[in-house]
Amino acid sequence: MQVKYVKPLLAASALIGLSQWSGLGLAQTADQLYKRGLAATCANCHGTDGKGVVDGGMPLINTLTSEQMLAKLKAYKSGALEGTIMPQLAKGYTDEQLTIIANQLGKKQ
Repeated sequence: MQVKYVKPLLAASALIGLSQWSGLGLAQTADQLYKRGLAATCANCHGTDGKGVVDGGMPLINTLTSEQMLAKLKAYKSGALEGTIMPQLAKGYTDEQLTIIANQLGKKQ
């Protein structure tokens, strides 16, 4: 007889659990994933969180503040700063996306 009540109890527990992910909580998670995803595009050359790749020959970007990083990214985008691949990459992002990347990877003061 107790078995009859197990399924409704599990369903109720699942609904309570799902309600925690609904609304603002889920939106914040999606926003965080978007921001982390943008910053992750830098990892191929600059390593995870900008910490570098051993013998990669790329600058360590984790030493830059968010403001310094954003200034460099915008300079690459405008052509004021030359580079091999960075000018082309930076042009592929909006200024808002460059700001997100700089805020995600830049050194926090």
